[in-house]
Amino acid sequence: MLSGVAGVVAPKRVASALDLSATTGRGIAETRAGLGGTFAALGGWALVSRDPTAQAAVGVTWLGAAGARLCSLVLDRPRTDWTFWAYLGAEIGFGVTALGYAAHGRPRSDQP
Repeated sequence: MLSGVAGVVAPKRVASALDLSATTGRGIAETRAGLGGTFAALGGWALVSRDPTAQAAVGVTWLGAAGARLCSLVLDRPRTDWTFWAYLGAEIGFGVTALGYAAHGRPRSDQP
């Protein structure tokens, strides 16, 4: 959720940290929406609802990002400074943690 909030509040900094160019109003708006609002809403809902399904969605989203990042090593051959690897580690860590909470979370109210 916090990465999403950062994307909403500081889209230029987030884009720069990800080596993206958000130099136009449209670029900043897309960064704010795609990297900010999406992750802030998903993480916020999982946090507020405490629904294991929402927590699993957060976990799968982060692991999907990690998987795409790993595929990009072969397909795109990006410059891989320490931030690339730090983001990969964070994506895996956040994903596994969220799935762990989902697996051990409280049952939904509609289940016995």
